[in-house]
Amino acid sequence: MSHQSLDYATKIRERGFRLTPQRELILDAVCEGSGHTTFDEICARVHDKAKAINLATVYRTLDFLCGMGLIVTAEINDHRVYEIAGQQPHHHLVCRACGRVERLDHEMLEALLAKVERERGFKVDMGHMVLLGQCQDCRNRE
Repeated sequence: MSHQSLDYATKIRERGFRLTPQRELILDAVCEGSGHTTFDEICARVHDKAKAINLATVYRTLDFLCGMGLIVTAEINDHRVYEIAGQQPHHHLVCRACGRVERLDHEMLEALLAKVERERGFKVDMGHMVLLGQCQDCRNRE
């Protein structure tokens, strides 16, 4: 998803912050990853355009953008990855055996989340979840 299709500047300003050049550059770098992108990949893209931005700035900005709900992060195959937040949350199935990553639409989890809230009074704040297990192909090989 492209961050250009959403007005992130307005979202940031509505919460009392500014879309600084550094924040915009880092949003661009995450977006250029076309999905899951690592911290190192983001840093490389940022440094190609602005060598003066240090690793601490990238890290703090990613943390800020995650906190604002503009990007999401997850741990996939032992790597922390970032991506532009979509209009609707989505999740992933990750096979521990082969490492295959499959997208899981939020609708599949909505009933479970509603049941947790109804029975436990606990509202889950979930933007991006990774479910680990074993894919059908790997299970068939056993």
